[in-house]
Amino acid sequence: MTTIVWFRQDLRLADNPALAEAFANGPVLPVYIVETPEQAADSHPMTGASHWWLHHSLKALDATLGALGGRLVVMEGPAETALERAVAQSGATAIHWNRCYEPHAIARDKHLKTRFSADGLSARSFNASLLHEPWDVETKTGGPFKVYSPFWRAALTRPVAAPLPRPSGRLVSPDGLGRPLDSFGLTPSKPDWAAGWLDLWQPGEAGASALLGTFLEEGLKGYGELRNRPDLPNVSRLSPHLHFGEISPRQVWAATRLYTDMHPALAKDGEKFLSEIGWREFAYHLLYHFPTLPAKNWKPAFDAYPWRESEADLKAWQRGMTGYPMVDAGMRELWATGYMHNRVRMLVASFLIKHLRLDWRHGEAWFRDTLLDADLANNSASWQWVAGSGADAAPYFRIFAPVGQGQKFDPDGVYVRRWCPELARLPNEFLHAPFEAPDRVLKAAGVVLGKTYPRPIVDHAAARAAALAGYEAVKEAGGVAAE
Repeated sequence: MTTIVWFRQDLRLADNPALAEAFANGPVLPVYIVETPEQAADSHPMTGASHWWLHHSLKALDATLGALGGRLVVMEGPAETALERAVAQSGATAIHWNRCYEPHAIARDKHLKTRFSADGLSARSFNASLLHEPWDVETKTGGPFKVYSPFWRAALTRPVAAPLPRPSGRLVSPDGLGRPLDSFGLTPSKPDWAAGWLDLWQPGEAGASALLGTFLEEGLKGYGELRNRPDLPNVSRLSPHLHFGEISPRQVWAATRLYTDMHPALAKDGEKFLSEIGWREFAYHLLYHFPTLPAKNWKPAFDAYPWRESEADLKAWQRGMTGYPMVDAGMRELWATGYMHNRVRMLVASFLIKHLRLDWRHGEAWFRDTLLDADLANNSASWQWVAGSGADAAPYFRIFAPVGQGQKFDPDGVYVRRWCPELARLPNEFLHAPFEAPDRVLKAAGVVLGKTYPRPIVDHAAARAAALAGYEAVKEAGGVAAE
């Protein structure tokens, strides 16, 4: 009795309930389906950097399945047609998958479950991506949470299931089913803007497990404070692995709890780290209950905000050429590595929204294209948080000062010097504000403002005043409280 296991955002064997249940019932046909945005009816499709990671993650999964005597069958979409073909060629009597929570995926999966069940197949779905289902954590009145802290307190009262061990069983793969992974063109070639990324990342289940172990051993101590320092290695960098399901939040939870039980002095750092998993849970909670989150202001009053349109300013931000080193360093790190430190993400987002007064949706789209961990729930919730238009949002009048943020969180200039090497010879005093440096200091450092490094594209004080003035329209629409 063959079961098709449809892999999606769960590219691992351990703690994979759909796979474990399928192996318990007989042989398994493992399938991944590559769909175009049109086939998937996805208005926020995977692009750019995510495709690179997907290719290498699928390659790693295929190698893991190969060690069990099988292979991953990679098929082209649409999903319904591909699954019909897989059923016909394998004689499968069941289809299992782990749940996705994006609006288009929920609609598609409901349709597929109804359609295949009507044909007499057992179509079952499981939770492999979250500690708790979005509908299981509720307010006392039974509705969804709209503020993170009470959501996480409520979630912490619920037991977290232990992760499942890696299952084993017989794999099948009918001849002629699927296409070679390379034929899907998921990796860039002309130009290969991801050249060297395999030196930075190890996509796949083994890479995720190794990275978590390294973080617990070397990065957890001091995490509560040092996680804000982009010049230090006190972050896990697990976000791409979590997004593609190469490791589950239950595995992260269990490993962290075990490690802090063994090292009680790190308990507070462990709780802070797990609270970041909590933010991910909250983002999915919001996306499930408010499916327009990626496209519309969560607080409708923010529709009144008078956004600017400036292609030149947007491109300067994207290229890391704003004239503010901490902002530019973050944007260049993103382009060079597919990743950006979380503290810097908040800064560059604030700069786009509140200094340049460009719509947060421009930033969400750029991050979705360039981030390896471009998670629809996290990305949308976080951008709206910074904008002030989202749930539990940052106060609209909280406008990060780029110079002050650099001085506070990159005090020795290690981060800026790495990503803005043209400023490397500036003394720390002026590194985060080269436009304030005397001519003799600039000359000694080989910096020519406007040539080797841009002048600021906007004045901080003027930008802050303009942003606050813009928020007056939102206040009049009833969207924010007075300062």
